[in-house]
Formats: sequence, C-alpha cells, structure tokens
Amino acid sequence: MGSLKHKATVEVIPGGTGVIATHMKDILGLLGEDASREGLQRTPERYEKAMRYLTSGYHTNLESIVNRALFTQKCDEMVVVKGIEFFSLCEHHLLPFYGKVHIAYLPNNKVIGLSKLPRIVDMFARRMQLQERLTQQIAEAITTAVAPRGVAVLCEAQHFCMMMRGVEKQHSATVTSTMLGSFRKNKATRDEFLSLVRG
Repeated sequence: MGSLKHKATVEVIPGGTGVIATHMKDILGLLGEDASREGLQRTPERYEKAMRYLTSGYHTNLESIVNRALFTQKCDEMVVVKGIEFFSLCEHHLLPFYGKVHIAYLPNNKVIGLSKLPRIVDMFARRMQLQERLTQQIAEAITTAVAPRGVAVLCEAQHFCMMMRGVEKQHSATVTSTMLGSFRKNKATRDEFLSLVRG
C-alpha cells in the first residue's frame, strides 16, 4: 500500500489558542460592533473554537484514518456508500457549503472499513475548499489507500456564497464528479454507479 500520508496535509500554523480570538475582536470593531457588549464578549473565543474545528482536516492525514482497516477479500462487485453528509467552507468567501457525497469503488482483493470513507470525506471537507477540489481529493485518497480497480465520487452541494450574497439563488445545487480507473474507462460501470446513487 505504501505511504498513506496525503500530500494535502499541511503544517500547523504558528500561534496558540487565543490568537484568532484576539484578531476577531478587532474585526468586530472594524465591522462597527462593540466587542465588549454582553452578547459579543465571548464570541471571539467561540469563533476561534469553531474555526479550528471546521479546519481540523488540515491536521489529519490518510494514514491515521485508515489505521490498518484494510482487509483481504475476494470481491469483484462495486462497493457503494451514498448520502455521506458534509459541511465545508468556500475558500473564496469563507461561507459554508454543504451537501452529500456518494462514493463507489471496485475492489482489487482489498476492502476498506466502511466507516473510513466518511472520515476521508471529513478530512478534506474540514478545510478551506472548492467543491471541485474536494471531489477530486476524496477520489485520489481512496485510490491511494485501497488501490482499487476504479473509484467514483459524486458530490452534490448548496453554497451559501450563492444563497446569502451575490446572485442570491436559494434553490440551486452544484454537482461535481470524479471518475477514476474502470469508472472512467467503462460507460456501463459508470452508468451503474449513477443509477445506484440516484435511484
């Protein structure tokens, strides 16, 4: 299987707890708020805690997620996990986008613990993201971890940067997909995946 440390993992940015909160107090003032008023007194600390959680994927790696949960199993059929919920932050406006990820892979004598697939989704979703990149990173990570004959990832999401600002469209959805290996080469395999996740 080789090394599973994914290249997207980054180093921890210097600065202990409280640094983000300190800057947030200044930002509140620049926005015209009084950071000392009752309702906002603890907001900077809450914001820092939330942001550290929402970006915790930077400090997670594929090796620690898989943690030897790969099993030898003769299996020629498609493995599908659909409807994996996720929340992420658009890197352009730091507003949330959210939705569901559908994953399929074709084993090559190895299967991965099913709970590991949502954990891989979370590792990449809990970063500043683009939906297109998120979809691709999930597929590439599963390929690295399992070395299957093919991987398919379909991501359906709604973006607050389109809903709350800009065009302000409340019901639009964005769909992205990445097909690797047999899913890219074989239309019947690809169509089977799409019928399973949309059925």
